[in-house]
Amino acid sequence: MNAYITAVGAYLPGPPVGNDEIAARLGGVDERGDRLRRRILAANGIAKRHYALDEQGRTTELNEELAANALQAALDERGLGAADLDMLATATTQGDLLVPGFGSMVHGRLGGGPMQVLSAAGVCASSLAALDAAVAKVRLGDRRRAAVVGSELSSRWLRGSRFHGGGGDGDAHFLRWMLSDGAGAVLVEAQPRPDRPSLRVDWVRTVSLAHANQVCMRAGMGDSTAPVAGRTWQDMGSAAAAEQAGMMLLRQDTSALGALAEAGLREFQTLARDGLIDLGKLDHVLCHYSTNAFRDIVFDQLASAGADIDTSRWFSNLETRGNTGAASIFIALEECWRTGRFEPGQTVLLAVPESGRFTFGFAHLTCVDAQAETPATLPVAAPAVGAAMPAVTRVAPRSASIHDRLDAVWQEFEQRLDQVPVMHRLAEGTATIEDYRRLLFNLRQQVADGARWISRAASNFSVDMFDLRSAAIGHAAEEHRDFMMIERDYAACGGSIEDIRAGEKNIGSEALSAYMFHTASQPDPIGLLGAMFIIEGLGTGKASQWAARFKETLGLRDDQVGFLAYHGEADDDHFAKLQAILNSPRIDAAAADAIVKTAKTVARLYALQLEELDNV
Repeated sequence: MNAYITAVGAYLPGPPVGNDEIAARLGGVDERGDRLRRRILAANGIAKRHYALDEQGRTTELNEELAANALQAALDERGLGAADLDMLATATTQGDLLVPGFGSMVHGRLGGGPMQVLSAAGVCASSLAALDAAVAKVRLGDRRRAAVVGSELSSRWLRGSRFHGGGGDGDAHFLRWMLSDGAGAVLVEAQPRPDRPSLRVDWVRTVSLAHANQVCMRAGMGDSTAPVAGRTWQDMGSAAAAEQAGMMLLRQDTSALGALAEAGLREFQTLARDGLIDLGKLDHVLCHYSTNAFRDIVFDQLASAGADIDTSRWFSNLETRGNTGAASIFIALEECWRTGRFEPGQTVLLAVPESGRFTFGFAHLTCVDAQAETPATLPVAAPAVGAAMPAVTRVAPRSASIHDRLDAVWQEFEQRLDQVPVMHRLAEGTATIEDYRRLLFNLRQQVADGARWISRAASNFSVDMFDLRSAAIGHAAEEHRDFMMIERDYAACGGSIEDIRAGEKNIGSEALSAYMFHTASQPDPIGLLGAMFIIEGLGTGKASQWAARFKETLGLRDDQVGFLAYHGEADDDHFAKLQAILNSPRIDAAAADAIVKTAKTVARLYALQLEELDNV
């Protein structure tokens, strides 16, 4: 199942505050502090920002209110209410209270019904961590509609009363003239909205490099870059003592920002190397950064690495909305969404570097139109109209024996399989997780019928073929739960159990199942041994290879390829039993003809099933 961003909302408190108004709003600026202010503002490029402070520097709104207002804006834009949500994921650097979690407070403020709540902690990248959790739940089918909000009320940390009027702490003053307040929210649903384009979430990736880096942006500790037992803000006897010791200042080690940019570029290059992004094909890049100087470092390093940069594709509203931490990326996304910047077919990369202890978040989106998007799958490029496919070479059997005749059928079948788009991509190493989920989704609908037609065949064997009846009954008993294995694999790969169970057969599966039931309904349907030759042959000859290839290409776990791996092992025994039957005296010329014809038909219909994925 896919997940789509179907609405975006933002909320910025109060009127915009220009650079010349900041000092009066925050207060407590001496001559040296004012020099720092001018220098920092000149570098970061921010011209306007918003504060939840009045002109006297008093807080006017809670952080939870900012978040709830942004969520309500997204819900209103979608025409929904809070009661339509069944999950809320929140992100902020610091909520209004120490306890309980920010998510619970926002839920209480927003209202609605019972829902799952997640509070993602961190700094700027926490919003993409919250998005990742919501997308995963929607893809799994565990949640129908989730809301994600990033919200910050930094101004309470920036007021002059915390700085004692001094300008001696450059690391603290850097953020004082950098951060501001606001909230941004998105709605995530399993289907694109019908009335306007949506943003399909192709993937979300977050990575921490804290193992290799000291703390960079911090509060609650002294001047060192590492906390020490007994020397954090909670150890100071009182909040006032911690305040007096300067532990409640929000500091940024500005000397580490160059290394942050370099580390972010390396993570970007890793995504490109892994085939997740292609800078030349990205239509839009929304990158959160605290200062234009940071952006310039990234541009310079990309250029020096030989990347073709079209800076017009990069969007930021840092200059007009300010640096709102965890809210920034969604506030930028909201402006693009509201102004119609994205068009169906275009790709969008969200990039968020977080200086806290070097964390990076990325998300890749594709703008889609509901009418063109298949609900449960990603679109797959079809061959061009009139494109010639290699012809299947007819294979002549080496002799009239049933084994040579079936071997010739199998060779032709393998040629057809090689031409099936999903199998061709698997062989090339370009198959995607969506390809694999689509394969499981479609196979499940036909496999669910397998034990039923085997049981029907058993009931139609006469007493003269009692051994075949017994074999069929035993086989049906062994395989009647096979479709459940597919469901488990599908769910383990992010699919929804409800969706796969409600799926329809594609036209190839319809044809294959109809033929199998028709053949099984005939008296003494010995020709079905030909069907077993193809199906069990797939297990013993292909399933293990496919399982290994999907694992290698997609990095899957054993529990995600259980169906294919199981049949790669179990079908060896089944195929051996089939070969013993084919060698028995009961396979006369008429039976051989029926078996070979059925094998040919099933081979063609099975390949058709794989060719027609999702064509119901």
